Amino acid sequence: MIRRVEPRDVDAVVGLVHELALYEKAPEQCHLTAEQLHTALFGESPALFGHVAEVDGRVVGIALWFLNFSTWDGVHGIYLEDLYVTPDQRGNGLGKQLLKALAQECVAKGYTRLQWWVLNWNEPSIGFYKSLGAVPMDEWTTMRVAGDALAELGQSL
Repeated sequence: MIRRVEPRDVDAVVGLVHELALYEKAPEQCHLTAEQLHTALFGESPALFGHVAEVDGRVVGIALWFLNFSTWDGVHGIYLEDLYVTPDQRGNGLGKQLLKALAQECVAKGYTRLQWWVLNWNEPSIGFYKSLGAVPMDEWTTMRVAGDALAELGQSL
């Protein structure tokens, strides 16, 4: 069953985010806590949204997302931050169902884009996404400022 994330799911979702970080070969970079996730999802001004895949009362998949905005289209879209299904549940259609729920959200609200990043080495996921009609945006380079560089850039003028 695919449904919106609820407060009772927070601990399970945090665990799955940490599993995803391990799968992506970067567990040391994942510092998410239950308190942080709860605030982001259910605080006074939620900036993060989510869906979960539940099997036999257990959360086995997640799609965490937030709104972005296309100045060219003039409307919001969804940026998928994390999509993860536990290894024992892969191949059962849960990933597709999670993405379908986000696509339905886009269509219902008039959003024009559903987008995300995927690691270049993750060929199984790339193939899966392409089978759903996703296309790589190869002409774009992802840029990031973080850590000391962010602190330096953010110093007052």
